[in-house]
Amino acid sequence: MKVLKEWQADLILPGKIMVRAIPLFLFASFLLPVTGHGEDLQNCMLEAMESTKFEDMTVAQLRLKCEEEIEAGKVFTPEGEVADMPVVKERMHQDREHVLQPFTLMAHKPNYILLAAYNNSGYDPSLYQEEFDNPDYQNDDTEAQFQLSVKFPLLVNLFNDTMDIYGAYTNRSFWQVYNSKESAPFRETNHEPEIWAQFHPGWELWGFTNTWNSFGVVHQSNGRGGTLSRSWNRIYGWFTVERGNLAMSVKPWYRIPEDESDDDNPDITDYLGHYELSATYKWEKNVFSIMSRNNLESGFDKGAVELSWSFPLWDYPYLKGYVQYFNGFGESLIDYDRRVNRIGIGFSLTDWL
Repeated sequence: MKVLKEWQADLILPGKIMVRAIPLFLFASFLLPVTGHGEDLQNCMLEAMESTKFEDMTVAQLRLKCEEEIEAGKVFTPEGEVADMPVVKERMHQDREHVLQPFTLMAHKPNYILLAAYNNSGYDPSLYQEEFDNPDYQNDDTEAQFQLSVKFPLLVNLFNDTMDIYGAYTNRSFWQVYNSKESAPFRETNHEPEIWAQFHPGWELWGFTNTWNSFGVVHQSNGRGGTLSRSWNRIYGWFTVERGNLAMSVKPWYRIPEDESDDDNPDITDYLGHYELSATYKWEKNVFSIMSRNNLESGFDKGAVELSWSFPLWDYPYLKGYVQYFNGFGESLIDYDRRVNRIGIGFSLTDWL
């Protein structure tokens, strides 16, 4: 390297070790900012400084090359080994890259639209008939569904960069867009604001790394009154481990009690339970996910399973194809106690990974 040759010219002798490794290390460290990938960047540059392949590169060129490698999902160990970045760590790295940029909202849960979602169990119209005093009201079995989910940092890099605090909002909408007889209404919209503290301990067990733990409070409601009103509040934990392209998580929760007179859905935990299990696998540009909720707790009587697949659309980088299947209870708050058997196809903007 042009800039470092003056440093290295008299450092290495045949059969000798580098006698100024510490000044060189400090020099390289001075050039690296404290970012979410600073350790990987530092390891990459130090390894390249010892390689003859890059001896004609300036430090700026070397830094750019290393950043490109990291952006491509590579990690660098202190020994110079290069490997693909584990999928959850890569997602957290992407978040760290944008967390302090102004006017930026980050994806929280998957963002998608199902252009056609068909439920062969049908959506019960009786609650709407009662609420609107319209015995002729009917729901279509096919509708559009979409989810918009964003998060934003409140406090980051707390306690020596071991904890962050985030807020988020998720909107899940069920749109009877093909129901022209009823003027294409929104059958249901679920609002979900939340706040949580996020930790990244890095514990390892049986080849898995505990990359992300969080503890938070979430409110979920459909913003309606009368017969259609649904809401609940929870305290939750969210624990995620990963190994290569596989990420798995468990999310237990406790429902915050409400007064009986104000509770529109007192038996909601009979159907949504007290936990959620999920796994996500990334294969090339495909992402496969599975979610299981309340199956073991209810003896497979009132649980739910959701399967999803997002896949590339040619080389277009901003949109992916998306297929989602759901079977069970709790697809939406209004249907929390009704079984749904639904498959939908559409587009994904962002996925879990």
